[in-house]
Parts: sequence; structure tokens; C-alpha cells
Amino acid sequence: MLDQGDNATLPPIPSKRYFTIGEVSELCMVKPHVLRYWEQEFSQLNPVKRRGNRRYYQRHEVQLIRRIRSLLYIEGFTISGAKNQIEMEAGGQSTPTTQVKRQVVAELISEIDEVVAILSN
Repeated sequence: MLDQGDNATLPPIPSKRYFTIGEVSELCMVKPHVLRYWEQEFSQLNPVKRRGNRRYYQRHEVQLIRRIRSLLYIEGFTISGAKNQIEMEAGGQSTPTTQVKRQVVAELISEIDEVVAILSN
């Protein structure tokens, strides 16, 4: 999902349930005002709001923000292109890389079947 080089520069996500906007900002290397803007643009990004309208992000939202960041800053997508890509990925539609992965898995299964047939003789 994330570019390997990009993933290496981001800090690991701690194992906790909720993250403040400041924590997410540090974890994803994105300023808080950018996160608030992305909330308006990406409907999948919907943090829980509590007392005083404070935002609390869950782990899956932090991962989504990292994906959005990668699409925009690393892969060069526009906001609208990133929206489409995320919707396509969420909808399970296959991208060229997904098709390649499926082909590799199918080939591996075929090879395993051949090994099983040889071993059973």
C-alpha cells in the first residue's frame, strides 16, 4: 500500500485505540490544518469528535491518512485522483498491481499443486 521508501521515513503507529490530531500529525508528517482539509475531501476519513469538537482518530484512519499522503506526495496524484484511487481500492476493484498479484498467487498455487502431486507419488 505505502511506498517502501515512504514507509521507512514515517514513525511506527503505536498500539492504542485513539490518537489526537497532534499525534496523527506527527505520525503521518502532515500538519493539522491539512488533516482537517482532508476530512472535508475524503468521506472515508471521519474521526470521532468529542468534548469541544476535539478529533480522535482510530488506527485505520491513521493508515488511511498515510495512504492519502503517499498518493498525493509520493505518487503525484491530485486530490480528485487520490479520491478515485482510494474509492477504487475500497470497492475492491482491481488495479494493475492487484491483477499482477493475483496472477503471481495463481502461479504459486499451480506450482504447489505440482509439488503435492510429485510428493504423493
